[in-house]
Amino acid sequence: MLGQQMTREVLFLEEILKLQQKIIPEMIELIEKRYNILRNIYYNQPIGRRVLARNLELSERVVRTEINFLREQNFIDITLPGMTITSEGEEIIDKLKDFIHEIKGLSELENSLKKKLGVKGVIIVPGNSDEDITVLKELGRASANYLKSILHDRQIVAITGGSTVKDVIDNIFKINNLNNVMVVPARGGMGRNLETQANTLVSNLANKLNCNYKLLHVPDNLSTEAMNAMMKEKDVKEVLKIIDNADILIYGIGRANDMARRRGLAADEINHLIDKGAVGEAFGYYFNRQGEVVYSTPTMGIRNEQASKIEHLIAAAGGKCKAEAIISTEINNSNSVLITDEGAAREILRLFNEH
Repeated sequence: MLGQQMTREVLFLEEILKLQQKIIPEMIELIEKRYNILRNIYYNQPIGRRVLARNLELSERVVRTEINFLREQNFIDITLPGMTITSEGEEIIDKLKDFIHEIKGLSELENSLKKKLGVKGVIIVPGNSDEDITVLKELGRASANYLKSILHDRQIVAITGGSTVKDVIDNIFKINNLNNVMVVPARGGMGRNLETQANTLVSNLANKLNCNYKLLHVPDNLSTEAMNAMMKEKDVKEVLKIIDNADILIYGIGRANDMARRRGLAADEINHLIDKGAVGEAFGYYFNRQGEVVYSTPTMGIRNEQASKIEHLIAAAGGKCKAEAIISTEINNSNSVLITDEGAAREILRLFNEH
């Protein structure tokens, strides 16, 4: 009976939302605008009015009007360093998040993409990270919440590097009740930015989970001879064995040409990749539009055939520009949960409908 009552209440709420959208569409737009302002302040606090206006591509006059309203409602504080969110503001952000999710029809979009991609699940956050960088932080928060929901004792968590995975780790709060959890990098290191390298993120996550970790000090693009020699090292063999038994893999998704440049591939190699139809990249593998591997970078760690056997895959990526890359890496990935943003999700659906 209780379940039926809750279902009726949800359906009633959805009807009210649909009516509001038809009768007072400007009210929905205003709520969404204020939610975006609060979210932007939350992730960038303390922040000044001018920077906020630039982030949201709004005029300073509009931002000033909205800020005055939000301050009167005690949702924000304004100090010399800039604006910050109050505890009441944080509470309203959490409540508005679900409201925005429903009025934008993101639940229906999640179900549609789940079926079309053939994945375990899809979680969509409002907005497009191509236009608003704070959407990536919200995406990281959603990914962190999902990770916490599946994390339990005696698991091995493998993670790749990258700015999106960093946002996931940044949004995990200290957990002290886990036993025998191990965190490892999924692949060898990449890039010059130490903050987003897998080894750094492994250490940060292990500190938050209060658990053990192992590092893999192996660069990308090693020669076959160098890689074979390193794989004979006792410490490297030990880490690779742990990676082979990963229960959870968290990874970002990139566009093939962007990731090839970051990994230091030569121009002729990049052109060869494009000629072979590569559009997306995940954990060192390059995929074409049909989800087939066309190239992989020579390094140690998770192999594509291993990934399909891992119980929990968490793919975190957003932005309309990454839609094709997401399709290529996630199509028929039945043990994967895709966590993305509205911009990417709607473009993915458009591409499916188009083809």
